[in-house]
Amino acid sequence: MYIGIDIGTTSTKALLFDEKGNVLGKSSHGYDILSPAPNKKEQDPDVLYRAVLTVLSELADKAKAARQTIEFISFSTMMHSLIAVDKEGKPLTNCMIWADGRSAEYANEFKKNGKGIELYKKTGTPCHPMSPLYKIMWLRDHEEEIFAKTEKFISIKEYVIFKLFGKYIVDYSIASATGLFNIHELHWEEEAIKAAGITADKLSEAVPTTYKLQGINEEIANEIGIDKNTWVVIGASDGCLANLGSNGIKVGSVVVTIGTSGAIRIVSDKPLIDQEGRTFCYLLTEDKYVAGGAINNGGMAYRWFRDNFGEKEMDKAKDQGKDPYYFINEMIQETEAGSNGLLFIPFLSGERAPYWNADLRGSFFGISDTHKKRHFARAVIEGISFAINDVFAILKEYAGKVDTIYVNGGFTKSKAWVQILCDVLGVPIIVSDNYESPNIHAPKQGLS
Repeated sequence: MYIGIDIGTTSTKALLFDEKGNVLGKSSHGYDILSPAPNKKEQDPDVLYRAVLTVLSELADKAKAARQTIEFISFSTMMHSLIAVDKEGKPLTNCMIWADGRSAEYANEFKKNGKGIELYKKTGTPCHPMSPLYKIMWLRDHEEEIFAKTEKFISIKEYVIFKLFGKYIVDYSIASATGLFNIHELHWEEEAIKAAGITADKLSEAVPTTYKLQGINEEIANEIGIDKNTWVVIGASDGCLANLGSNGIKVGSVVVTIGTSGAIRIVSDKPLIDQEGRTFCYLLTEDKYVAGGAINNGGMAYRWFRDNFGEKEMDKAKDQGKDPYYFINEMIQETEAGSNGLLFIPFLSGERAPYWNADLRGSFFGISDTHKKRHFARAVIEGISFAINDVFAILKEYAGKVDTIYVNGGFTKSKAWVQILCDVLGVPIIVSDNYESPNIHAPKQGLS
């Protein structure tokens, strides 16, 4: 038996598989996003670490109940996180996540002076405050004492691996999303390191995504209930594994994921670098690249609509024991395409691809006295779908004609949304059997 773990923005999920790939158990543990000040989005790294132990322990118990042994564990994690740790590996900061925008001034400066596009061509990471490169710059200038005490700058996956094994290791996939890693030569990029004001020894050893570790801390292994010699496959990033999990691993395959945020990606056997820096290019393996663009406002924007417009639907859902989105989706299905001329610009928290502008903001456009709540609901979904299409238009420059798009993520539970996306993109869509695709297919790395 084996376990796949996905450390995401709002929860850590894990699945237990048998040797044939059948799911025998599930576990999920949620947590909050902290926002102590405008543009700051962070999480307590120990809360996320404990979530990993919780889901592992629950699935280890299920394996024991079935009198089975866990052969290996594999990880999928969110990209662009940053934690500063001291010499003992203790966090000096919270985990700054992908949505954190405090370093916008540095990203904007590098975008204006041309240094950003030059680094992008080497690292594949667009010039944007999501990038750990610019987060490190912010710490350097705004948290001088913390910066001076920092032994390593690491991601949430590296933090978990350190807690389990006492080693600082990062996979190529997560490293390639830092803005500090040369995706052509597979090493830390000296020019980026100098720009951040650090040295290479402040970063972890970069290894292939199939790299295996053994020798879990005995106390932790006992707490979880697994053998300390259980193999752990370091895995890759959630974005890249979304392609692997949706049959989109072949060169030229296009995959759309919409969860909290959203993304559209294409697989290539060589780096795909946009000369204008509008798309990313990250590593899945040493010879497979995933290029595309992520949008900030996917399910996050839909949840905003639910929380601010859907009080009636939430009360109804509570009374009937259903999901509030069930009733909102009903409204959307009853509403004509185009939302009677109402448009939604979904930039509620700035935007990444293809604009890479943290200062953009959202709006409803074209409101009239004929519009009902159902029009606003559909306009939100259409606006998010058109944001995906903005990136798709650029990817078609790389891919040429695209015949089919694979989709995954929580949005696939809404037939209305899937149909709207299909209509907007103008390409047939195949829905993944499992919407938790990065989590579910992370173990495939361990089988290679």
